Amino acid sequence: MALRPAALALTSPLLRRVAMQPMQQPATMQSVFRLAAFARPAVPSPMRATTLGLGLALQQRQQRHFGSNHGISRNLLASREAAANRNPGSATAQNAFYQLLIKANMPAIVIERYQSGRFANNDATDQAYNQALGMQSQAAVGGLGGHDHLPSAFGNGGGVQQTGQATGGGNGSLSQAQLQAVGQALAARSRDSNMASAKVTGDGGQASPLHVVVDESFGGTVFRWVKFLMWFCLFTYLSLVVVTMLVEGLNLFKRPGGKVDSEAKAENQTTRFSDVHGADEAKDELQELVEFLRNPDKFSTLGGKLPKGILMVGPPGTGKTLLARAVAGEAGVPFFYMSGSEFDEVYVGVGAKRVRDLFASAKSKSPAIIFIDELDAIGGRRNTRDAAYHKQTLNQLLTELDGFEQNSGVVIIAATNFPELLDKALTRPGRFDRHVTVSLPDVRGRIAILKYHAKKIKAAPEVNFDAIAASTGGLSGAELENIVNQAAVRASRLKANAVTMTDFEWAKDKVIMGAERKSMVIGEKEKEMTAYHEAGHALVSFFNPSGPNKLYKVTILPRGQSLGHTAHLPEMDKYSYTTRDLKSLIETSLGGKLAEELVYGTDKVTTGVSSDLENATNLAFQMVALYGMSAKLGPVEYGKRYNQLSGETKALIESEVQRTLSESYEKVRELLTTKRKELDLLAKALVEYETLDKNEVEKVIRGEKLTDRVPVPKGPMKVPANAGASIGQTIPPPMPPPNEGSPAPPPSPPPPASTGGIVPGPNQNS
Repeated sequence: MALRPAALALTSPLLRRVAMQPMQQPATMQSVFRLAAFARPAVPSPMRATTLGLGLALQQRQQRHFGSNHGISRNLLASREAAANRNPGSATAQNAFYQLLIKANMPAIVIERYQSGRFANNDATDQAYNQALGMQSQAAVGGLGGHDHLPSAFGNGGGVQQTGQATGGGNGSLSQAQLQAVGQALAARSRDSNMASAKVTGDGGQASPLHVVVDESFGGTVFRWVKFLMWFCLFTYLSLVVVTMLVEGLNLFKRPGGKVDSEAKAENQTTRFSDVHGADEAKDELQELVEFLRNPDKFSTLGGKLPKGILMVGPPGTGKTLLARAVAGEAGVPFFYMSGSEFDEVYVGVGAKRVRDLFASAKSKSPAIIFIDELDAIGGRRNTRDAAYHKQTLNQLLTELDGFEQNSGVVIIAATNFPELLDKALTRPGRFDRHVTVSLPDVRGRIAILKYHAKKIKAAPEVNFDAIAASTGGLSGAELENIVNQAAVRASRLKANAVTMTDFEWAKDKVIMGAERKSMVIGEKEKEMTAYHEAGHALVSFFNPSGPNKLYKVTILPRGQSLGHTAHLPEMDKYSYTTRDLKSLIETSLGGKLAEELVYGTDKVTTGVSSDLENATNLAFQMVALYGMSAKLGPVEYGKRYNQLSGETKALIESEVQRTLSESYEKVRELLTTKRKELDLLAKALVEYETLDKNEVEKVIRGEKLTDRVPVPKGPMKVPANAGASIGQTIPPPMPPPNEGSPAPPPSPPPPASTGGIVPGPNQNS
């Protein structure tokens, strides 16, 4: 940065614009008022342009924008200037004009007149000149640093180094003190008052301009970077907050066609109790709730209160959601539906917020019903390892359940398939006051469900829904609806006029046994082995009159994940099993392995028996460890605490399980050895016809011909490529051998029938 003494004044904001105009020749001292009078903006002369920056009239014109002239009149300035010009040799006249200019805050004119050398000087004019230089320096540095004042020349901590010869305040140069003040101020102001050093060269004359080089200190550099990083972090954080709010609020990344948000909307339901079948007991319990919503005063007059929450428990597909919608439809109140998985998302706190919004919306439309499906998704038991967002959602739900009065008209209905997984604080009275069990439909319920859904299709008059319901024990309402729909789809594909009984039988077999799969070729030998395996199951079930389930159908067509299937159905709904019933099921499971062993020998038994052995072992373990059906162990339950038992007790349980299986195995061997002729006849018929029902099996065993059936063409049979060699199920990986001295633990036993676990059910597939 280079500053000449005359040019230093031009950094003033007052005269910077006009002073930067090019100068054609040295300026002459004319009257400042004549300069202003003769100046023409359109065509300025070169001579007048050189001294235009010093014109008093222009200075006064600028004052309207930059400030006042401290109350000094224009006429007084003009008269003093005229007096000084008439007496150039009088230092007193010059000093009087200089003092008036300084008071008017016009140091540039003082500097220019003093440096022209045409006017007399003395100590007073020298002092006025130095004062004008100081005023101009303050204006210059203030403009650079963005401040309106300068610190003392020696009050800043920065150091000033001057190289070159310093001169006094003579003509065309600055004094050493003035140079130090300017450099010191520039160094301090250039770094916002941080410690800095300035290197000044030149004496400020026209031949040697003033150069000031500012070196930033180390502390100033560190401070500048720290300040930059702090501002950058703050800006980044605020940007992320704004972007997150925009993304969540405007749903910018939702997939097209997806849900816009997870906020529950009030729905007006048209479902009625007349649309619900197979759950009469549940409807009776919920009917009381409907009356309460319709007429709360009917119950509150005697002190009764509306239940806060109702928890519906039952297997999947039994109609829990349909019942909740029917309650809202019967009561004529708004219905708010949300699934448990819709509360939590990637952002922490979203689940708790949605719980608050859900209850707030329901309260605003009271009376109303809130239905939370799959409550176990957010209401599971809490432990210390749970994520924070999961605890927040559950805690907010508990708070909302306690936060409204029972007479507020808002009822919470929740549904779950696993009530044992729910947190105890959620299921206590006062939050969910009632527990409604929605079980699988009985035979009357299945008939009603089938007839209700059959109204939506065109069914043939000869369709016997009673027979279909009797042969579909253990199926839920959703599965029965699927049977009706599959039958209608098949009839439409065959271009039939109506859905016949054949279509219903086909759909029932597809739901119970799985869809037929034909994609690869099976040779005649393996087809025959599959037929003997399934014939063994069918014969044991057929000749065991005490079994809980009766033979329904046997096939060697691949269905689902198996290459063959033997289906059993109960004669009526059954809810408890005796020791004889369980042993009959074990014997039926072992019939396939014994048939292969009798026909092909022990060294040619296939891997398809794996699922049969698994079913038989699980049943035997339940008999011994869960149901107390072992005389040696006595009436003791071991299953739930099996891992805490001693090695001796485990070995005793294993020996009893093995004894039970061995007894059943020998009994099946005796039966199939006696019925070897019937076994061969049935296996041959399966190879010929591939699928036989119970009546056809009975005819084949008696040696009768199936005149109404057409044998399938001989040759290889196509089956799925991924079915492998398994007859019962896919081949499991080989189990590692147990450690020496301690028996391997058996499969984890399922819970008893009353808890909804896997127990000997009506459909035994093998």
